[in-house]
Amino acid sequence: MSLDLVATTELCFSYNGAEVLDKVSFRVRQGDYLGIVGPNGSGKSTLVKTILGLNRPAHGTVTLFGNPQEQFADWQKIGYLPQRLKFFNPNFPATVEELVRLGLLAGKNFPKRRARGDDAAVEETLAIMGIADIRKRLIGELSGGQQQRALLARAIVGRPELLIMDEPTTALDPETRERFYELLQLLNRERNTTVILVTHDTWSIGKYATRFLYIDKRVVFDGTFDQFCQSEEMTGFFGEHAQHIICHRH
Repeated sequence: MSLDLVATTELCFSYNGAEVLDKVSFRVRQGDYLGIVGPNGSGKSTLVKTILGLNRPAHGTVTLFGNPQEQFADWQKIGYLPQRLKFFNPNFPATVEELVRLGLLAGKNFPKRRARGDDAAVEETLAIMGIADIRKRLIGELSGGQQQRALLARAIVGRPELLIMDEPTTALDPETRERFYELLQLLNRERNTTVILVTHDTWSIGKYATRFLYIDKRVVFDGTFDQFCQSEEMTGFFGEHAQHIICHRH
């Protein structure tokens, strides 16, 4: 039986007295590719931040790799890509290669000595993400799609076992977005990287993710995308027309 990398039990969170998460319970097993979807204000980003310890829950528990979150220390096992537009400074004076190398510092004590294998890890990651040819360019000179690939490279260069991303495709055009999803699928299948991806792009994540978690402050659905599209319970919840739009079954 595969290990639970993430497990939440009746997770509750409120902000300024308003309930954001209501008894959210789910598990993410090793090798999963989980898409978390839901309407604006449904608690998706709050859930991710609470899993990572950036929010303190009002009630409930989070375990990471079988350990209570507050006792978990091996953060190098987790790669995190926040919402790009909310944290990224395009004027940060670093090249693509320098930015990617920063990902090797995650969870390490400072100062960190250059380890054997660091250069090889950076080279491999630049190649996988298709950005080796722009390695010497400054981040601020890149297109949105190139920036996002560089940021993802930083998140995966340390070979995390779990990769968590919050709305990573918002600023991407459709073609770049599709390539981005294909890269994630490659990491999931060939590196066995467990993926948690928060997105509004329901149809695309339904094509690629192995599991589909729909939340609206609480867990509305947890299963495969096909199960979601065929679920009479979900038809009753959304209405047949809305469910067909989500599933692209016009």
